[in-house]
Amino acid sequence: MEKKPRVPVYIQILAGAILGVICGLILPEYSPFGGFLGTLFLRLLKMLIIPLIFSSIVMGVVSTSSASSFGRLGLKTLVYYISTSLLAILTGQLFVNLLQPGVGTHLHAAAQVKSTTTFSLKDIFLNMVPDNIFSAMASGDVLPIIFFALLAGFFIGVLGQKQRQTLTDLMDAIYQLMMKITGFVILLAPVGIFGLIYKTVASTGTAVFGNLMFYFFTVLAGLVVHFFVTLPLLLHLFTRQNPYRFMKQMIAPLVTAFSTSSSSATLPLTIETIETEAGVSNRVAGFVLPLGATINMDGTALYECAAVIFIAQAYGYHLSMGAQVVVVVTALLVSIGAAGIPMAGLVMMTVILNAVHLPLEGVGLIIAVDRFLDMFRTATNVLSDSTGAKIIDYSEQKLLSRQGASPQGEIATPTP
Repeated sequence: MEKKPRVPVYIQILAGAILGVICGLILPEYSPFGGFLGTLFLRLLKMLIIPLIFSSIVMGVVSTSSASSFGRLGLKTLVYYISTSLLAILTGQLFVNLLQPGVGTHLHAAAQVKSTTTFSLKDIFLNMVPDNIFSAMASGDVLPIIFFALLAGFFIGVLGQKQRQTLTDLMDAIYQLMMKITGFVILLAPVGIFGLIYKTVASTGTAVFGNLMFYFFTVLAGLVVHFFVTLPLLLHLFTRQNPYRFMKQMIAPLVTAFSTSSSSATLPLTIETIETEAGVSNRVAGFVLPLGATINMDGTALYECAAVIFIAQAYGYHLSMGAQVVVVVTALLVSIGAAGIPMAGLVMMTVILNAVHLPLEGVGLIIAVDRFLDMFRTATNVLSDSTGAKIIDYSEQKLLSRQGASPQGEIATPTP
């Protein structure tokens, strides 16, 4: 059993960021050393991207396809999760484009990056299909790797029992290995963030942090809208029930998710509460909620989209509409693979930055407030899962009623 660090990692990261600010102000002449530490940390993160994304998405799709016997229930669940994640991403995109918190930051990338203005819809779809998957992996081209991982996960699920089990065990082993390595790299995050902040402050001063707080409240505004407006509106539209009464019923898991920043750790409490307090059947809750904790990350997807556009603004790069479509699509896809990964937003952020050729040093700018936003986005993730379970349970109960089947023992009658 692994020992947890005495000081939580997020506290260590915050301390590293503060120390980086102090050193950048009083010892700017030694900032190249900080730049070395930051670059080393970013290279470690880049090392993880391809195997981690590939294995996590394949396993996510395999676990979904293994539940295909649920048929209608599985289809409803996936449609809901994809729809709400997309709504969350578009909300974040709207807020960060309207408020433009990164404009005027005037950061300079350490290296020249490719133009971000050449994307078109045709390019997006063509680039998603690799002509050589190994070449795409070697060059770190993320979208075709995600596309291939989705195909691989689906077709593993339809193989014969022996081949399916062999490949599933192999991919699960790779995924677990990458989780271990990721955990190790995250332990080095305080040092890496110290180096990135040190270099940034030494070159730009403290003016950048005014924009950072603007960014924090921009993302928070998007999360608040999705939490208090979008999800309640969906619940009311599909069930005609009071969404805020439902939120009150789910207060225990929501507070737990906020305080722990872990939807997986909150899952048992979420299932128990939604069954006993909100009247959702065990059959629906037992399928929808665990799947949601794996692939439904509304808050994370919103945050990643907004953060990438903020980083582009901070470095003075114009993201065309085509490039922003790439951001939206990539944020949607990688949010599927974000589940279970320590500090998922940090790792997945590098994937989206790579997809639109933005400097990875940008993660050092936003990581100082990541922990606080993580609390809000985890609560949003759990509310989205719970809302989906309530909507799907209501739909299933109505369908059984129309068919003349007795819901007793299978679908609990929803509370008004």
